[in-house]
Amino acid sequence: MNEAELILMVVKIWGGIGALVAVAFLTFGMDRLDEDAQGAYVFRPLIVPGVLLIWPLVLWRWYILADGKDEWSKRYRPRRRAHHMVALIMPIAIVLVIAAGLAVRQTWPTDVAPVQLSEPAQ
Repeated sequence: MNEAELILMVVKIWGGIGALVAVAFLTFGMDRLDEDAQGAYVFRPLIVPGVLLIWPLVLWRWYILADGKDEWSKRYRPRRRAHHMVALIMPIAIVLVIAAGLAVRQTWPTDVAPVQLSEPAQ
């Protein structure tokens, strides 16, 4: 078995498990976890590709939410604390990238004359 066959086999297995998780989650799990999703069957086909790709995360969140181990108050706290630091770093990084791009930009060599490749259309 070469590398391409191995990669294809892994993708098929990943997709097969993802399809099983998608069927189980979208038929049984979603109604139990989210009361707003009860009876809302039109949008479920839209999230099938996402569930196929991130099925381990879907299973983990399903387990956490079904057991009641989720703490809403602590869920977004670390990310919100990081927003202040990112809000300071991003403008500085943007200015540095633009300045570096302007500093290292290339110029046309002065000793080479431009050559016309074809006659202009008349």
